[in-house]
Amino acid sequence: MAGHSSKFVVYAALSANGAIAVTKFIAAAFTGSSAMLSEAVHSVVDTGNQGLLLYGLHRADRPPDREHPFGYGREAYFWAFVVALLLFAAGAGVSFYEGLHKLFNPEPVKQVYVNYIVIGLAMIFEGTSWYFSLRTVRSSQGQRAFFEEVRRSKDPMGFTVLFEDSAALLGLLFAMVGISLAAWLDMPVFDAAASIGIALILGSTAAWLAYECKGLLIGESVKPEVREDIERILEEQEDIVRVNEHRSEHLGPNEVLLNLSIDFASDLSADQVEAAISDLERRIKSAHPEVKRVFIEAQSWQGHRAALAEG
Repeated sequence: MAGHSSKFVVYAALSANGAIAVTKFIAAAFTGSSAMLSEAVHSVVDTGNQGLLLYGLHRADRPPDREHPFGYGREAYFWAFVVALLLFAAGAGVSFYEGLHKLFNPEPVKQVYVNYIVIGLAMIFEGTSWYFSLRTVRSSQGQRAFFEEVRRSKDPMGFTVLFEDSAALLGLLFAMVGISLAAWLDMPVFDAAASIGIALILGSTAAWLAYECKGLLIGESVKPEVREDIERILEEQEDIVRVNEHRSEHLGPNEVLLNLSIDFASDLSADQVEAAISDLERRIKSAHPEVKRVFIEAQSWQGHRAALAEG
């Protein structure tokens, strides 16, 4: 389940984009700017996306039931993937169409100062949302490089909002340059080109988000440092001869399923094996609270290999 920090980031982005969208539409109506209209559509899509992310967080928080015994954590991944699709189809598609339309049917940009005011306000709102989302991602970064942390992140909410906001700020910069060149040089083609540039930014962002969410939907293991620490705990258990198999999978941003096949010492009684398994489960969950479910199978190495050979 996603943490409170992720929800705060999504709420902040939702508030910012809702206010920005209305302002951009008014500016686009006054000035006739293609780039501003593309930016308005972009903000509407972002607002809808944040609503979907919040819905995904709500769905992911539901407890397990008979139909879904491991819970609904992956709902967060699914709705983040839907957000990527909408960003591509609605945001990039509409912006690209609007840019092409104005490219072949150019119209002069009127009352340029209105666009400047709106873009300036939008940058303040988007920048604030971007700052909070960046801080959330960096809070779990540790010693890793920024993009490495994003790639390894199991919480799509934080990095989805971060990259949406980054795309929004870059799109605003494109809009500012395109509108300024169109007004100063009296060449509306630059306004249309800015709209097409915004479409390419949104399309690239959507493709990257979809790729990241795909891995989470298919199933990703815990981070390498978590796996190494679990292996350390196993190595410290004196009654373990060999760890036959060690598999983990994220069922949600903060919910891990861990499966272990362990060859215990042959001189242990059944009661001692049960006690060892209980102790291991307690130590693993204590060290890593995100590991919600641990399944440990007591099995000899020969028996494990034989089971694998049988398929």
